Amino acid sequence: MTSQTDGPRTDTDVLGDEPVDATARAARTPDAELSAPLRQRHLTMIGLGGAIGSGLFVGSGAGIAVAGPGILISFVLAGLLSVLVMRMMGELSVALPSAGSFSSHAERAWGGWAGFTVGWLYWCMIVVVVAIEATGAAVIVHGWVPAVDTWAWVLLFMAVFTVANVVAVGTFGEFEFWFAALKVAAIVAFLVLGAAAVMGWLPGGKAIGLSHLTGHGGFLPHGWHGVLSGLLVVVFSFGGMEVVTFAAAETKDPARGLSRAMRSVVWRLMLFYVGSVTVIVTVLPWNDSRVGQSPFVAVLDRVGVPGAAQLMNVVLLVALLSALNANLYAASRMVYSLAERRAAPGVLGRLSRNGVPRLAVLASVAFGFVSVLLNFQWPDSVFLWMLNSVGAIALVVWMAVAATQLRLRAVLERTAPERLTVRVWGYPALTVLALLAMGIVLVLLAADRGTRPQVVGTGILTAVVLAVGVLRQRRRSASRAD
Repeated sequence: MTSQTDGPRTDTDVLGDEPVDATARAARTPDAELSAPLRQRHLTMIGLGGAIGSGLFVGSGAGIAVAGPGILISFVLAGLLSVLVMRMMGELSVALPSAGSFSSHAERAWGGWAGFTVGWLYWCMIVVVVAIEATGAAVIVHGWVPAVDTWAWVLLFMAVFTVANVVAVGTFGEFEFWFAALKVAAIVAFLVLGAAAVMGWLPGGKAIGLSHLTGHGGFLPHGWHGVLSGLLVVVFSFGGMEVVTFAAAETKDPARGLSRAMRSVVWRLMLFYVGSVTVIVTVLPWNDSRVGQSPFVAVLDRVGVPGAAQLMNVVLLVALLSALNANLYAASRMVYSLAERRAAPGVLGRLSRNGVPRLAVLASVAFGFVSVLLNFQWPDSVFLWMLNSVGAIALVVWMAVAATQLRLRAVLERTAPERLTVRVWGYPALTVLALLAMGIVLVLLAADRGTRPQVVGTGILTAVVLAVGVLRQRRRSASRAD
């Protein structure tokens, strides 16, 4: 089993069981394994809900401001890229089911250093994102109940979702199912209202038509540079879909469940994202100041929905709490998998008798509770600071997924093609194209003055984690040789 963690990768290493260290296994409660209470309905809604968050409801306005109606091209390009990366994750997770998802796959493909680096980078990003989402939700509720400080709401949300994730996996699944269902219902209603307004089907309303798409400086008012700038803004909006690859490991039939969820999720997400942005730039002029501030509220006001601002605040609150719940789950499963592979303290691989990695959950919420103090001390600046700290880690992880898929797909086609029930289209050309596209996006982010600090921060963190991973593997290899 050690050969799967250290030394050159062979076809046997790739197709063997997921690397699990004996020390971490011994730390489990006797006879405990990850539970499998999640059902197909949970997986589908987790996949949909994981990617529908503040990036769509709020971030789309910033993209429209820099690209105009051309933001539709930006969203299509970003969506196709994320769908392709998600397909890569799905292909590997169905062929090689693993609680550690793409971190375990990177370890199979390249060695322990790769799994260590990808896993810890993702975990660092997600635990900060959990704190960001708790803070964002707290800001909304503080607006409704100003007598209670923001930090107190952060503390409440962190406590509630810690309990929900510690009690049982089924609790997480039900929370996420209903959260995601509410978000999907809100988007469907938005699409229906928007289409009715454009066609003139609302009571007493005139047809808006398509004039706003070309009537304010053209479809590309800022040219293709605007489309590229919009791409940088929206590319991270699709993040979160990877949660479904973790959840699949806790179903009775991971391969079949994930395969079905993948087919139903990715194109629906494209419809929701592109459809929503199409409604926004069709119903309102792209340069309307309200679009940049809160595009969904602006559209609902335009079509005459009473209390639109508060209604969207409720939807955004649900989106943030849903993302908090899903990302806390993903973070705990990632660090649990790292402990299983001796890339994290073995105690984090301990499971309760009902199959929940409680210590992994508690480790993953620690920064969220630290953010309570940060919100108490710096309530006006902590949100932006946390956003900048996670930077472009998601893009680095996506690039690692693509590189891993190139390696493992070749091995699987050679030795176990029957496992490839989900396949990435156009392999290897599309995978290479996706890698190049992500590399270009990373360069553009580094060249932009506003996003450069995020790229630099991500680069420094990646270098540090990678160095630790390489030194750790060399030390283990030397110990084995001795």
